[in-house]
Formats: sequence, C-alpha cells, structure tokens
Amino acid sequence: MTSLTVDDGFVAILDAARANEPWAFERLFRWLGAPVAGYLRAQGAFDPDDLANEVFLQAFTHLDRFSGDETRFRTWVFAIAHHRLVDERRRAACRPRVRPGALDGFAAAPAGNVEDEVLESLGEQRVRELLGRLAPAQQSVLLLRILGDLTVAQTAEALGRSLGAVKALQRRGLACLRRELGAEAVPPGRPAA
Repeated sequence: MTSLTVDDGFVAILDAARANEPWAFERLFRWLGAPVAGYLRAQGAFDPDDLANEVFLQAFTHLDRFSGDETRFRTWVFAIAHHRLVDERRRAACRPRVRPGALDGFAAAPAGNVEDEVLESLGEQRVRELLGRLAPAQQSVLLLRILGDLTVAQTAEALGRSLGAVKALQRRGLACLRRELGAEAVPPGRPAA
C-alpha cells in the first residue's frame, strides 16, 4: 500500500492542496483513489468510480475543515466515502436505476482472453457472494479494515461506532466467513470433485 508520511511532505502536500495546487490534488488522489474505489465497489456502489470522484470532490472542497496527520486524513476520506455510500443507498431505494455499462455487452463482441475474464468474474462473484452473507455492518468493517487499510480505531471513527462494536463486528464477520468456507471444504478422506 502506498503511503504518504510527514517525511514525504504530507503537510506540504496538504497545504498545497489547500492553495488549489493541481499536483497536490493529484498526489492525494493517487494515494487513496484506488482503495476508496475498491471499498465502494466491494460495497456494491452503483457506480463506484463516479462515487469515488464525488468523495474526493467533497474532501477537496472541504479541506479547510480537516486538521490532522496522514492517518487522520485517510480516516476522514473513508468516513466521507462511507457516508456518500449510505446516501446513495437511500436515494437508490426511492428510484431503481440500470448500472452503468450493464447493456454494453449487447453491443460489443468479447475481447481479450476469455478464460482470464471468466476466472476474474467468478472470483469477483465469489467474493460478492461471501460478503453478501454478512450483515451490512460486518461488511463495512471488514472492507474498511482490508481495502481501506484502516486500524480498528480508524474504522470506528469512520463508521461512527465504538471501538468495542467494531472489534465485535470484525470478529463475528470473520467467524461467519470462516464457517462458510469451512462448510465448503472437502471432508477428510473424501476425494475432491
């Protein structure tokens, strides 16, 4: 995971972003853009890349409200991402929409290595299936911890929950995944299919 530190000039980058220097915005986006989009994608956001852009637009236009170091900035950005995701879900409950690109497959012929595309699709589908078996709060905690690379304390802050609640959600979520995966394991002495 790429990290900015005070030694790398985080404070200087943040000050430059506050002064509307484009290179500073780009550096901050390169640092956290992929993890934020990954979190939103794994949470089933309607258009995760667009929503990630909205997250950074909000963060960049409200830099004057932020104070802290690199760790607090990361937590702050993921908190914005989580709140934007909740807002999107509330809006989506009122009006169904077709996902961007959902109809693209009808117009274009397959390209690239079909085997790789199928395996990748099955892998993503499997992860979504497993995550779908978790409670939404457990999903959020695990995804922020893994994709967001946040500590338990940062995750608690981003979700507005207590440290104990986040630890419990993480523990129960991992136990659920362990049970699910264990139930699918091949029993001892029985050949794999």
